[in-house]
Amino acid sequence: MMMSKGAFVFVLLGALTAYYVYSPIPNNIEERWKLMLADSFFRSLSQLAELSERMGLLNYMKVMMFITIAERVVPVSDDRVKVSDDNFDGVEVIVYQPTQQEETGELRRAIIYLHGGGWCLGSSRMGPYDLLARHMVTELNAVIVSVEYRLAPAYHFPAQFEDVYRVVKFIFRVDVLKGYHINPERIAVSGDSAGGNLAAAVAQQLQKDPEQHIQLKAQALLYPVLQALDLNTPSYQQNQHMPILPRTLMVRFWSEYFTSDKSFLRAMMANRHNNHESAALLKFVNWSSYLPDSYRRTYNYSAPPVVTGKSSVHSIGLHHLLADPRASPLLVPDTALRLLPKAYVLTCEYDVLRDDGLMYVTRLRNAGVDVTHEHYPGGFHGALMFTTWPTDFDIGHRMMENFVSWLKQNL
Repeated sequence: MMMSKGAFVFVLLGALTAYYVYSPIPNNIEERWKLMLADSFFRSLSQLAELSERMGLLNYMKVMMFITIAERVVPVSDDRVKVSDDNFDGVEVIVYQPTQQEETGELRRAIIYLHGGGWCLGSSRMGPYDLLARHMVTELNAVIVSVEYRLAPAYHFPAQFEDVYRVVKFIFRVDVLKGYHINPERIAVSGDSAGGNLAAAVAQQLQKDPEQHIQLKAQALLYPVLQALDLNTPSYQQNQHMPILPRTLMVRFWSEYFTSDKSFLRAMMANRHNNHESAALLKFVNWSSYLPDSYRRTYNYSAPPVVTGKSSVHSIGLHHLLADPRASPLLVPDTALRLLPKAYVLTCEYDVLRDDGLMYVTRLRNAGVDVTHEHYPGGFHGALMFTTWPTDFDIGHRMMENFVSWLKQNL
């Protein structure tokens, strides 16, 4: 009898665990159960963060920072890669470079890499970013500069952009290029998710800078977030409950990037946060014009409503920020895109940000920019970060190899 009770409890606990872990993940996503397990941890942490904030204990993002802390490593030099902490114009960076100098004296490529994390989380010192940086050094004989930009909610936009832009301009200095043996004609900027947003914004800003004589050769944007005006695109609708980055979390990232005012978060959740200034730019993110037919599917376009009168958008002074292309690189006219460097854009089918990337691909190509678009039909947001134990996914390694292969051919 005792054995049967024990067996019943075991089966019950197993059933409850399976019920909690299971989520309806599409069949064409590889290693589905592994993703379910990873997502159950993310969901648990998110629920704990929500509870903590409601009880007035810790801010939501402070709790979510556990992900960053858990994956933190200490980047150290080895026999192939020299690693050093440095400070570029007041911004902390980690520099990875080949241990051995080429006997020919040939100058090296350089990649300025910007980590993801919704401008609120993440660090260059996380294991997957350390692995990626080392891989780029050894495969490309390149100098990698990983930027530790300031994070929200302690620092809101445009602090993150300003940090990254200062680093890029610092690297372009003649003495810095010479010191790191960098070829000024072979420099790229790259980033994933929020880092892709910053990379795209930096590439655009450099074109506008009259004092800047060195330009980037390439930009590589990995499942980037590119606009804050319409948070109800087909990919936001299709993937609103997908693992790792559900719509609620992405909207929260956007809100925290701009302000900690919860009324703005509620407005963004309802997609009712646009004002007259930002509404004039909705034409640049009209997915009915810029998404290929296969991605529109059965969705009908409806322009986000424009809030008039007194609202959270106006009361906390966000009307200018929403329309700022440094926050939303999709909001520039075609004339601002024509001189941009060649681009690599990675998108994933099961990602709320998929359509941001697809629209940017269309707009860049319409402007005459050389674009390589790599779409993963079974991909999900953040997959490039799933390359180390215990969240080691085959698709993450494929993404890394394909991305580095493109750099090898185009930088």
